[in-house]
Amino acid sequence: MKSSSNNFYSLVTDSDLDRERASEYNISVTCFDEGVPSLSSSVTLTLQISDVNDNAPVFERSSYEAYIVENNTPGLSIFTVKARDADWNQNARVSYILEDSSVNGVPVSSYVSVSADSGVIHAVRSFDYEQIKDFQFHVKAQDGGSPPLSSNVTVKILIQDQNDNAPQVLYPVQTGGSLVAEMVPRSADVGYLVTKVVAVDVDSGQNAWLSYKLQKATDRALFEVGLQNGEIRTIRQVTDKDAVKQRLTVVVEDNGQPSRSATVNVNVAVADSFPEVLSEFTDFTHDKETTDSRKSDCKFGRAGSQNVLIMDPSSTGTMQRIQSEKSILDEPDSPLEDGGSPPLSSNVTVKILIQDQNDNAPQVLYPVQTGGSLVAEMVPRSADVGYLVTKVVAVDVDSGQNAWLSYKLQKATDRALFEVGLQNGEIRTIRQVTDKDAVKQRLTVVVEDNGQPSRSATVNVNVAVADSFPEVLSEFTDFTHDKDGNLPVIPYYPPLYADVGGTGTLKHVFNYEVCGTTDSRKSDIKYSRPFSQSTLNIDHDGTRTVLLWWHLFFLLWSTIDGQTRYTIPEELKQGSVVGNLAKDLGLVVSELYRRKLRITSEAGKQYFSVDLGKGELVVSDRIDREDLCGQRAPCLLPLEVVIENPLQLHRVEIDIQDINDNSPSFITKERILKIAESINPGARFPLESALDPDVVVNTVRTYTISKNDHFKLNIKNHKDGSKYPELVLEKSLDREKQPVHKLILTAVDGGDPVRSGTSEITVTVLDINDNAPQFERQVYEANVSENAVHGTEILHVKATDADEGLNGEIEYFFGEQTADLILSLFDIEPSSGAIVVKGILDYEKNHLHRFDVIAKDKGNPEMDGHCGVEIKIVDINDNTPEIIVTSLTTPVPEDSATGTVIALISAKDPDSGDNGKVKLSLSSKSPFKLNPSVSNHYTLVTNGPLDREKNGQYSIKISAVDSGKPSLSSEKIITVELLDINDNPPVFSQPSYVVYVKENYAPGKILCSVSATDPDLGENAKISYSILDSKVQDVSVSSYVYINSDNGSIYSMHSFDYEKLKVFQIRVQAKDQGSPSLSSNATVHVFILDQNDNAPAVIYPSSAALGSLSHQRMPRSAKAGHLVTKVTAVDADSGHNAWISYKLAEATDASLFTVNLYTGEVRTKRPVSEQDDSSQRLLIEIKDDGEPVQSATVTVSILLEDGLHEPILDLRQKAAEPSKKTGRLTLYLILSLASVSVLSLLTFLILAVKCIRNSRSSGSCCMRRSDCDGYKNPNRNLQIQLNTDGPIKYVEVLGGDMLSQSQSFRSCLSPMSEYSDFTFVKPSSTTDFKEMINVLDASLPDSTWTFESQQVTLAL
Repeated sequence: MKSSSNNFYSLVTDSDLDRERASEYNISVTCFDEGVPSLSSSVTLTLQISDVNDNAPVFERSSYEAYIVENNTPGLSIFTVKARDADWNQNARVSYILEDSSVNGVPVSSYVSVSADSGVIHAVRSFDYEQIKDFQFHVKAQDGGSPPLSSNVTVKILIQDQNDNAPQVLYPVQTGGSLVAEMVPRSADVGYLVTKVVAVDVDSGQNAWLSYKLQKATDRALFEVGLQNGEIRTIRQVTDKDAVKQRLTVVVEDNGQPSRSATVNVNVAVADSFPEVLSEFTDFTHDKETTDSRKSDCKFGRAGSQNVLIMDPSSTGTMQRIQSEKSILDEPDSPLEDGGSPPLSSNVTVKILIQDQNDNAPQVLYPVQTGGSLVAEMVPRSADVGYLVTKVVAVDVDSGQNAWLSYKLQKATDRALFEVGLQNGEIRTIRQVTDKDAVKQRLTVVVEDNGQPSRSATVNVNVAVADSFPEVLSEFTDFTHDKDGNLPVIPYYPPLYADVGGTGTLKHVFNYEVCGTTDSRKSDIKYSRPFSQSTLNIDHDGTRTVLLWWHLFFLLWSTIDGQTRYTIPEELKQGSVVGNLAKDLGLVVSELYRRKLRITSEAGKQYFSVDLGKGELVVSDRIDREDLCGQRAPCLLPLEVVIENPLQLHRVEIDIQDINDNSPSFITKERILKIAESINPGARFPLESALDPDVVVNTVRTYTISKNDHFKLNIKNHKDGSKYPELVLEKSLDREKQPVHKLILTAVDGGDPVRSGTSEITVTVLDINDNAPQFERQVYEANVSENAVHGTEILHVKATDADEGLNGEIEYFFGEQTADLILSLFDIEPSSGAIVVKGILDYEKNHLHRFDVIAKDKGNPEMDGHCGVEIKIVDINDNTPEIIVTSLTTPVPEDSATGTVIALISAKDPDSGDNGKVKLSLSSKSPFKLNPSVSNHYTLVTNGPLDREKNGQYSIKISAVDSGKPSLSSEKIITVELLDINDNPPVFSQPSYVVYVKENYAPGKILCSVSATDPDLGENAKISYSILDSKVQDVSVSSYVYINSDNGSIYSMHSFDYEKLKVFQIRVQAKDQGSPSLSSNATVHVFILDQNDNAPAVIYPSSAALGSLSHQRMPRSAKAGHLVTKVTAVDADSGHNAWISYKLAEATDASLFTVNLYTGEVRTKRPVSEQDDSSQRLLIEIKDDGEPVQSATVTVSILLEDGLHEPILDLRQKAAEPSKKTGRLTLYLILSLASVSVLSLLTFLILAVKCIRNSRSSGSCCMRRSDCDGYKNPNRNLQIQLNTDGPIKYVEVLGGDMLSQSQSFRSCLSPMSEYSDFTFVKPSSTTDFKEMINVLDASLPDSTWTFESQQVTLAL
């Protein structure tokens, strides 16, 4: 307000008005007088701000990208651009206009159109991905103001590929003029590489992934085609029966939807020699015209043919057709004639076989290496291990092994990410792609053939690791452009091929790779291999044809006005040839040394020298164009060539071309810009220019800024043509949303490869007070108890201010109209917003309080926010419930039924309402529950079975909770004891016991102790032990052992004999004293351990068996080793205690006899002499292997007689002839044999009868007893042990289980018997070895008797 005279005031603006921020102002004007007291009056003025067109339309995005599938319908809607204008009415009406520009020389309006009202972009034509992959244009948004304001946006259209192209077969070439046949030797093994079908698809992505299948074949069992690589290999050994002529049809199919395919016929010759092939392949056709101007009507194999068939003798056996030349045949047109009249002539066919040499390097077909654009393969970041990135396709015009190619990865940005297939050239990932992998990846692949020497080629593959095209375009900023400045377009994949000359089937006709850039109308051709005198026809859009003639060499120097100038790039290696100075100056090389040719340089340093032997100007030192010329272009280094005799002076200039060996750089790597958030869009901020020592195209070409939503980059030119960047604010800043913006400014040069440098720009947004405090809630509600003391914090109100500094600092106050009662009861903390109790609260007087709170910041001008507060006073619940136990029954029998009443309980609370309502509850996991009755009365009853053994006493906690808020509670604990019932029998610590006792154990000693427990209480838990009556060998077990009834200790009644009793069992019972009593049983197994308490018993010789015959006879003619007799003994013990050894203790002549330690055989140690006494007496000691050792002795009397020559062994077979001297001895022997034979016969007859009687239930009489026992006791085990350790071969048959007496059968085999006869000496239930075993065979022992089986165990 500005005052004027006579109380008149003017209302003027104090700052800029902005309708877009505030379109209306309510101004309150107050007038005060100067009286006491002062009086005032107010009036409110409403000001409305009218709009002017001061805001340009702003697009929703800084740039747009859209995708459209090729072969679309013209008129199709692609997408919509949208712009908004902050102005009003007509000034805010936006219309859209397509900016004039061209795409590949064609106006952009021929591609797309834009709706002026809606901004919808339509396709004008149908797009072809193979012709154009993407293009961009500008759309202008213009408002309806006067003057109109506008803004532009860049729109990029990306064409998506469809599978609209079938695969193209590159090799083998299918022509109508010749036939290509691959030769396979008959020695070819499985896996022999016949040839490789090479095909490409001009589509991209999966639409270009090709697979190869064998459709038809003369012999399908001979060949197969690699699904991925197209390699044709043999799948079995080639034989002589295979036909020479083989024809295969291969289908090449892409991976598109729907898929497209192409077929190729491959002819294979299975032969080892050319005549065999020529005789079979008679269906070759020829071109209608030969490669020269003459016609040929000759067929294959006819005389005078100018086309001959050649076959490459390499492993692939490629048959080709070449044109005969005069250098090979002197007169190919005329036959040979003689000089007669009339002349006679004859013709001959000459076949020329050309052998291949490795004179051609591999040619890379894909990826295309062009200078006008960059090929990049795109890999998504979700690619897994083995993802197929691309495939390097190369061919070699050589043949055989010279054409076998291998692929290797030479260099890579990240070697740990990619690998190249050695045979197929497939580039795949070898690990999972991650977000940390760089977008831009560059691989260098070497393709090498298998020739000698090998030749190779390299190809660079650019890979973009990204999920969207904008990310690729932002990283691949090193695209090269044509001179017209058109944007580059990635050339479509794969390249097209032109057939240059010939029919395309000869080795010397080459396929040249033709790459026409899509962003230029010029016909730029790249040849994989230069070839002289070749005409290339290229048709662009069917409108023009370019004829290009190529020569083998080009001169890199030119002569201008008599001055020689050479053009070289900088940084050439030392020794590099600049040019042939002698030739260019017209000098003779041989005279250079004589004429003392020398060069001088004005640069003061010699960078060049002359090779006088060749006359070549060569580089002698490093050349750095930036050091020599700086930013000057061109960079000319003048040289003076001085020659004497005669003296001549020549001036030579070296034009040093710049190479891109320096990257752009910024002096300031980090720059900070401070921009107020109130700055309007369109403001510009100059940025630092980058420096690049390189010149011309290699210097800084453009600048880019990292992607962001607020700024764009504007590039301007200085007068000298250099560029400098400007940062343009495109969208208003808001410090509260983003206080700092990090931008990366990148300077990119125009070299190849592209180099770049970066600088970081930090934009700090300065704050203004444009935000009022905002409460988190409009209304805050809280409850406070009526007994809250002074200073009690009730709640926090909280407001936030998006500004910073003083603009964001907040203070809290009560509203201006707050009642005095509120001010007396509550207070507010200005800094924290905490509302606390100030006075005494009374629920009965006022239970609800409402008031307003204001939050103000400290900005200029200050801004405030408002919220409401509601505080409810809560009534106090100050009385706890009381629990009363009316009656209680304890103890309670543990077998009480569920629902038995234990106690009567009631509760009361003096509070009223909900505060007086009481609810009782029990602690969890208790076998009791409360049943409600009437008027807060409850009964305590059992809720499940009771078990005193698990819990003998329960402390039941009863909780009473009222319904007040907050609720109050009380607890009371009732103790209930359980009365024991005899419901648990005693339980032994083990279900069975095992005791081992040595035989001869002293009577009365303890054997073992058993124990049992009873979880019951008192008399119910007292246990007494007893032995249940049972039989052991028909004797009561109580005669063997007795048990202590109190502690369960078991004692022996007498000692045990292992030979009589080996095992027995005792059944023990444990019984408690309850009523009724409960009991349980356990079994004690007692095993008797053997002791060495039996001495060996001599079986043979036995005086009791032989009567008075106690001596042996032996002839005096006996030799050394003569078997005199055999001592046989057994031991009733078992195990080691029964192992027996024999020893000669005493002898009449110890030098004459010896006794075997183990068998007891008595043999002569030497021949018997006439001096030896006729009567010899031997004392033999027999010991067992026990501890202590037990022994026995036997005396053997031997009579030496003359005339006794027959072996004792023959006594069994021949009858002894009586003589006067031996009559008595023979009689004794006959009686002994007769008695033994009768005894054996009776034994076997008895066994036979018993076996026959029991044959119905058993198949073997020898096992009768065991079988019977087995049926009676299925757990019984029968063991048969064949013992051959001792002198007697016997069988021990053991039967029975752990609970029964072991049964032992001893069968003695005669040591002289030739038959395996078993004789059961005592088929009884005990093994009493104290009784002597009867002699079964009284004949003398036979040294040849053996028995191999050591032990046989049979379990039944």
